[in-house]
Amino acid sequence: MDLAFLHPLYEHPGPWASVYVDTSRHTESTAHELSLSAQALARWLAGQGADEPTCRAVREAVEDLRHSPEPYGRAMFARAGEVVLDPPLLAVPPGSSAHWTPLPHTAPLLELAGEDPVCVVAYIDRKGAEFELRGALGSREAGHVTGQQWPLHRGGTADWSVRHFQLRVENTWEHNAAEIADALAVCEEETRADLVILVGEQRERHAVRERLPRRLTTRVAEASHGVGSRLLDEDVERIRSEHVRRRADEELERFLAALAPDEEGQTRAVEGVPAVVEAAREHRIDELLIRPGGPETRREVWVGEDPDQLAMRRKDLRSLGERHAWPARADDALVRSVVETRAEAVSVTAATADEVPTGGVGALLRWV
Repeated sequence: MDLAFLHPLYEHPGPWASVYVDTSRHTESTAHELSLSAQALARWLAGQGADEPTCRAVREAVEDLRHSPEPYGRAMFARAGEVVLDPPLLAVPPGSSAHWTPLPHTAPLLELAGEDPVCVVAYIDRKGAEFELRGALGSREAGHVTGQQWPLHRGGTADWSVRHFQLRVENTWEHNAAEIADALAVCEEETRADLVILVGEQRERHAVRERLPRRLTTRVAEASHGVGSRLLDEDVERIRSEHVRRRADEELERFLAALAPDEEGQTRAVEGVPAVVEAAREHRIDELLIRPGGPETRREVWVGEDPDQLAMRRKDLRSLGERHAWPARADDALVRSVVETRAEAVSVTAATADEVPTGGVGALLRWV
């Protein structure tokens, strides 16, 4: 996940109000419920020591969600009476929550606003195809292809002229499949879609799939709906979830391979909070792997004003020349570090192996 959008949060000192709002059950008819949530969140922040202007800014921002409802939720990060960043969520948070901490509590975004596989759904028949772009936040038309319209149907006798006509039908099918595949490849490239889903009869799906570019081989899924049907949201979500799980598994495989020592006994990955904190301080993290809820993600570390000022103990931070130090969650401190060093981060919760990385925190390294 590219975390560059979080950069504005680290341009200002804390403390920060970090709020996660569940809007999945809110509708226009439950605006009063949203108002009650806004008041409760403001009270929770005040109880943790947040200043009144910041509590008010959060309350007003949450109440304003009734004018632009989100299907899942929204995160809000505020300080000094201002909401600095409020990204929409792509998954429902486990209830609304509010935190008042030295660093913004951004780690949940790796799951709640993380990977959002965008799909190009191609509804295919022998005459052509219609393309639709589907994501967590909605859908839109993405173009269509009209192939040759005649001949499309074969005859049923063995007469030579009929067999010749059937060959022309086969040629029409192949021509249309090639046109659909070409247009679909262009659509995928222009929209930067993560997945291509082919919908239609098996023969048409297969004909298009085998003509797609090789770069799309691992990013094509199929659905067996008949011609003219529309893919249900549940089907798209299932395919998207399978893609996220597959990507998480691939990242863990890459991480495990990098943990194995090379011929010189060096590894290209580390795991556990102390080792990852050391790598972050030295700007060596290429990709941060976090399993939210892992036993070490909440572990206390010490941070200074700059992203590379972090250590396991307060005295270690002072020995680095930092005069001011605050306790922070390990996951939030590491997210700040990778944002400022232009590294990436990924949640591996969707992966099938639940024992790695150790403690729920690991990193692939830029250099050893």
